Amino acid sequence: MESENQTDVAEFLLLGLSEDPELQPLLFGLFMTRYLVTVLGNVLIILGVSSDCHLHTPMYFFLSNLSFIDICFTSTIVPKMLVNIQTENKAITYAGCLTQVYFFLFFFMCMDNMLLTVMAYDRYVAICQPLYYTVIMNPCRCGLLVLLSSLISFLNALLHSLMVLHLSFCTDLKIPHFFCDLAQILILACSDTLTNNILSYLVAGLLGVGPLLGIIFSYTRIVSSILGIPSAGGKYKAFATCGSHLTVVFLFYGTCVGVYFGSVSSLPSRSRAVASVVYTVVIPMMNPFIYSLRNRDIKGALRKFISRTGSFS
Repeated sequence: MESENQTDVAEFLLLGLSEDPELQPLLFGLFMTRYLVTVLGNVLIILGVSSDCHLHTPMYFFLSNLSFIDICFTSTIVPKMLVNIQTENKAITYAGCLTQVYFFLFFFMCMDNMLLTVMAYDRYVAICQPLYYTVIMNPCRCGLLVLLSSLISFLNALLHSLMVLHLSFCTDLKIPHFFCDLAQILILACSDTLTNNILSYLVAGLLGVGPLLGIIFSYTRIVSSILGIPSAGGKYKAFATCGSHLTVVFLFYGTCVGVYFGSVSSLPSRSRAVASVVYTVVIPMMNPFIYSLRNRDIKGALRKFISRTGSFS
């Protein structure tokens, strides 16, 4: 098959979830609605936390950052998909595709992962070392943890993106997905991708399995400490502070394992694309509901913010 250098690649074609013309209006409506709900819900979380001084704590600081990351992540993928559906044009430029790869790796594959690990560590310190919590999780350390997570995510995404730049691609540039997924791009490459694949597995082990082990260790210690609390009310209160985070962790890792390593990975590319909707659209939309519905402080802060906004208008 004839190949051409990557600098000559003008654009890729994103085939999307379905090529049926009758389904396009339905897909547009569904994704537009979910995108708006995702942005609005996460913005409300950020505004509610920032407007209430009682929520200026490490846990809610990390939650605000997670909401911001979810907004950026979905904004990297969904708007382009909506434009393609509306214009009936499946093309995405080479630079645009590479940009999607970079920000997908930065926001979702790494930053989300790192923040969930940091939030688990925060809960571990709060429950297992409550007397030292304010000392350990001081504002400076919280900022450094987010900064370190951002730096690691930046370097990881940059490394993968630079490795893609060295690839040459075949004449068939159709991606059976609704965004530029790194795995799909490597399949289209005509040049040797062994180094890219080794790097992907190595990074997945370090930045995927490593943080997961950290979360498991944190919650093992947390459960051990909670079981030592004599009162049932104390146990329930301690578990309640971790419930929302645990729900998000299960959703995040469950979908990632299912799509990339589980039985879903053996399905055709289009079926994997449908499964990818869960972590690209559904989870970022559900996070605000999970944290607000299970958290009285968040609900109270949102009510105060909305009432103040209404009084000003």
